[in-house]
Amino acid sequence: MARNKNLPSKLRRAKSMKQSKSIPSWVTMRTGGKFRTSPYTRRSWRNTRLKRD
Repeated sequence: MARNKNLPSKLRRAKSMKQSKSIPSWVTMRTGGKFRTSPYTRRSWRNTRLKRD
């Protein structure tokens, strides 16, 4: 079933979900608006697939 995932796959998914978060607002203020987004691309679990899942 789709809900049963092996541990390495689950850890990779968790890491990519953490990277997908937006940066804190204080970072934008501290850098004077130079950094508005995370260096990693925003991804959605439904639209974008991981290369190695």
